[in-house]
Amino acid sequence: MEVNRIEMKNYNIIFNIRLIIIGVILICMVLSGCSSKPKKYQVGILSGLEIFETTIDGFKGKMAESGYIEGKNIIYDVQKTGFDIAIYQGILKKFVNDKVDLIFVFPTEAALEAKTITNGTGIPVIFANAFTEDTSLVNNIKEPGGNITGVRWVGKDIALQRFEILQEMIPEVKRIIIMYQRYYPIVKSQLEALRPVAAKAGITLIEIPALDPQDLESQLKKMSVNRGTDAILGIAEPLLGQAWNIIDNFAKKNKLPIGAGIISEEGGNTIFNLTPQNIPQGNQAAFLTIKVFNGAQVGTLPVLSAENYFIINYKAVQKLGLRISDSLLNQANEIIR
Repeated sequence: MEVNRIEMKNYNIIFNIRLIIIGVILICMVLSGCSSKPKKYQVGILSGLEIFETTIDGFKGKMAESGYIEGKNIIYDVQKTGFDIAIYQGILKKFVNDKVDLIFVFPTEAALEAKTITNGTGIPVIFANAFTEDTSLVNNIKEPGGNITGVRWVGKDIALQRFEILQEMIPEVKRIIIMYQRYYPIVKSQLEALRPVAAKAGITLIEIPALDPQDLESQLKKMSVNRGTDAILGIAEPLLGQAWNIIDNFAKKNKLPIGAGIISEEGGNTIFNLTPQNIPQGNQAAFLTIKVFNGAQVGTLPVLSAENYFIINYKAVQKLGLRISDSLLNQANEIIR
């Protein structure tokens, strides 16, 4: 009898252990923690303009810091191209056919194409180096809607800040030349913000809309300038990057300062630049991406605004014989001497 009781007790213990094991397995299956491998995310990245390519470095860097290790739990399909809508469309269609988990895209035009091509697919889109003003990119900043959100440039604010800096650096300026791509949507709001401010300051804006770099070069050949009272102001639009060599050569030939443009180590006439930086925008885009991977609905995530970075090119300032106040120097994030 005693032996039977011991055997029965042992049987009950074994039976209870089996029940516990089965229970643990069932719980793991429900939570999908023990029944499947960790998800490996696939992200399609479209860099649609060379000057913004380092945005990818900021994005990947922040993703890695947050535990998304390339090749281990995340794969990137990075596609780089110049400004070309047809190529944008081909790349984005490939991402959709590959059923990527998310698309990271820049600049504005590429982002607009991504929004259209991914419509109805459920693929989240995160943009950077893009404008929401005067475009159909998002419904509004607080709730972008659909399957898209990202990091924006605030065009009107950038234009006005650049104007103010140029005026402070060159108090004697009487005419400011603004070159831009004709019909580009975000130009309108920037010019509407600048015109009354310039008129109040007694400054004439010389607007040069051009269809492409060749058109701009043709117009500049016919233009006369006034050294000492003329300057060039770059606003946020694509022609500045596409036709930079033409603009830079025109400025050098006529000894005109450029407010906001590409600052080259080889020398140039760009006396300052005020623009969002690529890598911080990549960081911000990664922040939004991680939220999406953690279950947030992309269209409910507010659009983030990129911070401006102010660089003074003191070499160009000295070369052009300009003076600059200590207060403005103190405002700069970086001074190139």
